[in-house]
Amino acid sequence: MWRQTAAAIFPGVGFREPAQIPEVTAAGTRLGRPLPSELRHLLLESNGIIGHAHVDAVWPLNQIVETNLLFWSDPTFAQLYIPFAPFLFFGDNGGGDQFAFLLTPERPDIFVWEHESDGRRWVANNLQDYLSRALRDGDDSWYRL
Repeated sequence: MWRQTAAAIFPGVGFREPAQIPEVTAAGTRLGRPLPSELRHLLLESNGIIGHAHVDAVWPLNQIVETNLLFWSDPTFAQLYIPFAPFLFFGDNGGGDQFAFLLTPERPDIFVWEHESDGRRWVANNLQDYLSRALRDGDDSWYRL
């Protein structure tokens, strides 16, 4: 379903080999929480999605794990930014802004973290809505006001 959805939005979309169930389960264990259901299912079809200009609209599983563990635990980030604990980051725009699920409270909505301002705001209803917006026209600023 996810491959067809992404390809219908952007025929040039790139896919990776699917993640395996044990890898996804281990990622949830390392993160201390399971991945959101939509993201888990997408990763089992393609371990990441590559959009326009080779931007990782959805990161590979290992990048999701490592980035979130860093953001949740780095003492420098704790001094510079509002805490990242409520978020699970999974993709970016290629210029530093990153996209995330809100984990606390758990919601399907997608938020952006704008790295220059530390701003966080809603950008999509769910992962499918996010993909339709992020892959639609190749403009990496589609989410900006």
